[in-house]
Amino acid sequence: MISTKARYALRVLIDLAEHRNGEFVPMKEVAARQELSLKYLERILPSLVKDRLVEGQHGKGGGYRLTKAPEEYRVLDVLKSVGEELAPVSCLAEDALPCPRSAECKTLTMWKNYQKLTEDYFAGITLYDLANTEAAGEYVI
Repeated sequence: MISTKARYALRVLIDLAEHRNGEFVPMKEVAARQELSLKYLERILPSLVKDRLVEGQHGKGGGYRLTKAPEEYRVLDVLKSVGEELAPVSCLAEDALPCPRSAECKTLTMWKNYQKLTEDYFAGITLYDLANTEAAGEYVI
C-alpha cells in the first residue's frame, strides 16, 4: 500500500507544477489548496529537497519550487525519495538480508516480476502527466 507520505508528496509536487511560474510558492498556500497539514508537509519536504526534486528559499518571497520541468519527474523517483518501499515481499526490500531459501523459492521469480511491473508502471508516469489529466481538478491521491 502506498503511504500517506508518498501520496502527499505527489500532491505537493503536482500543485507546484500547476502553479509553476519560476517563483517560489509558499508551502502554506500549497497546504491550503490541498487541504493538508502544513506541519506534515514540513516533514516531507526535506526528502524532496535532499533529492533535488524541489528547492526552497526562506524569508520574504520564499517557499518551494520545482528544480526541473514536470515532464522530467517520474512518479517512481518521487516515491523512492520519500522512502516508499515497493517490494511486494520482505526478501526483496532494499535493506533485506539475503534469504537462505532463495535458491529453492518457487515464488521468487513471480515476486521479482511483480516488483518490476510496479516499478516500470510508476517510472512511466510523470508529474506532467498527473498535472495535465482530464480530471486534474478531481484527482484524489
